[in-house]
Order: sequence, then C-alpha cells, then structure tokens
Amino acid sequence: MEQAIVLKGLKGKKEEISRKILNHERITPEEGLFLFEEFDLSLLGLLADGCRLEQNGDYVYFNRNFHLEPTNICIHNCLFCSYSRNVNEEGAWEYSLDEVRSLVSDFKGKDVTEIHIVGGVHPARGAEYYAEMLHIVREELPGIHIKGFTAAEIDHMARKSRLSIKEALTLLKKAGLQSMPGGGAEIFDETLRARICPDKTGSARWLEIHQTAHELDLPTNATILYGHLENYAQRIDHLNRLRDLQDKTAGFNAFIPLKYRSMNNPMSETGEVSFPEDLRNYAVTRIFLDNIPHLKAYWPMIGKENATLALTFGVDDLDGTINDTTKIYTMAGVEEQNPGMTVEEIVALVKAGGRIPVERDSLYNPLKIFT
Repeated sequence: MEQAIVLKGLKGKKEEISRKILNHERITPEEGLFLFEEFDLSLLGLLADGCRLEQNGDYVYFNRNFHLEPTNICIHNCLFCSYSRNVNEEGAWEYSLDEVRSLVSDFKGKDVTEIHIVGGVHPARGAEYYAEMLHIVREELPGIHIKGFTAAEIDHMARKSRLSIKEALTLLKKAGLQSMPGGGAEIFDETLRARICPDKTGSARWLEIHQTAHELDLPTNATILYGHLENYAQRIDHLNRLRDLQDKTAGFNAFIPLKYRSMNNPMSETGEVSFPEDLRNYAVTRIFLDNIPHLKAYWPMIGKENATLALTFGVDDLDGTINDTTKIYTMAGVEEQNPGMTVEEIVALVKAGGRIPVERDSLYNPLKIFT
C-alpha cells in the first residue's frame, strides 16, 4: 500500500497513528481507542486491509464443519442470551449419549473435517460425561477434528468433577479434544460483566483456562460480544487482555467478534448496532490484534453478504459450511434461519469479494486453493 496515498491530508495524531500502522508498529490501547472514536470508517478500512494483506495475503479461509449442541440447558442467566433454558422449560433440550451418537453418525461419509461442540452449561454434567461424548464422536468419525467447549463449560465441568482446569482439559484431550472455540469471553470489563452475566465464569478465569489449554498444546480461538452496553474503552481493554495473553502463549488461532442480537432476551430494549459499526469493529480489531493471525466474520451472525463486505475491513476467514446445525443465533432473531452453505457458495462469495478462497483444516493448514 502506498503510504503517501493513505496519509494524504492527514495531520496530527491521525497521521502519527496511521504511519505506525502502515509501518507495522504496535499501537497502544490509547491509540486503539482513538481509532474507534476519531477515525473515518474509510480510513480504518484501508489500514485494516493493509494489515490483513500483510498477515494473510489475499487468501480467505473456510472449512467444512458442523455443530453439535448437546444441550441448551444452562446454569447461567446472561441477560444477552436468547438460547439458554432451564430444566423442563419449553424449548429446552438435552441429548443423551445415544442421541449424540445418532446425530454424529449422520455425518458418516459426508465431506466434513471439523465438529464444533458447544452448548449450555448443564448443571448435572461433569468432565467425565463430556469425555465419554468425545469418545463416541471419535468412534463414529475417526478422522474428524474435534473443537469443543467454551471456557464457561470447561470451568463448570471441572468444578463438577472436582478437577483442576489442567486435569479436566487433560482428560478431554485424551478423549479426543483437539482445540477449543472462543465463546464465553463476552466482555472482560468486570463492572459491565457483573451487570450482564454476573454468575458466569469471570474474565481472569476465562483467560486462565485458555492459557492452560495453550500450555497443553490445545489451540483455541477468542471472541468478544459487542454492540450491547459496552463502550469503546471496554472493547479495547478486552482486546488488550487477549493481545497480552497471545504474547505469552501464541495459542490463539483466530479472533471472532460476535455481535449482540436483541431478539428474545432480557436486553432486547438495548437494540443492535448498525452494520457500519460492525465494520468499524472488524477494522480496529484487525489493526490492534497484531499477534492473532486470523480474523473471522461469522456469517450466520451477520449474514452472507455482509460477511463478504467485511473482507475489505480486515477479515480473512468466513468460518465454514455449518450444515444448518447451530441454533444460537437463529434463536436470537438473525436473518439466516437455516445456516448452511455449500463449498461452491462460499467460493463464489469469496471470489465476488475479489479474494482467493482457501479450504483449510481446523488449524489453518490449506487443503485446497480455489484460483
């Protein structure tokens, strides 16, 4: 990118920060806040796109995956959640291990490479139960990559089984767990967290669980829930804590901003932020998180076309095919009521955005480049 073109007309702090970004220098949290508050969206897009190009070239990644959501029964009462239910409440489900086996066996012979296992934090299920579930998955689909369990789920199952986090993760790894998603991070600011998810695994504990996973050679992703009651300073604080941990462990594969969706939850009156705000968030995130290699636009959350537009604001990953196997965002009122895409559809979307589609495995090793 020609620096002179980007810097033309910029003065003062805008020019100073832009020059740092173009020179691939790390920006401070204060500068990150300035990006959110003072930079034009078009300039953020240019800068984030340059960071994306430096990190990943013109490649946009996806995989062939499906979700298993064993239960939506949950001990937590997060105000932003449209998904969780209590035991025996209408709309609740909890699959038995036999039902899990049946659901997973439906994918035998299908061209999928990853199973993504997340759900509610069930009050009665400990680490041993989920280890048995992983054994079943491995029996039914021996070659599949198993990515599973948020830090909130790990936290509860360890406590339920009277295990340390390291012991619980070691048990699950031996049973077949190969990586973890990034859910449950929400927003790290403790004051805000106490308002919107007061009984959930705390920020320090979330970070501890992911650090422990990294130390056990279990790579993970990371997330933020944005667009509710948080401010820009709280977003930057969240990103900075992740960047600090990544400096220590290098264990995060990807970062996924998750947009708050307002339907069917106690915070519905909050409303939702606009799509330009989504793009601003992607761009600042790509610029700030200089040590996390991939930025994902989770298309079931923002829609297929919007995810394609996000490719020009730092995004290099669109998740995967999903096969209509997740209910987390459909229950919150998103437009994608049957989330699933074929490989051909993803490839077409990426090419329409002027990028090169790359089918990847769960650890971002390329499997096929669609030129």
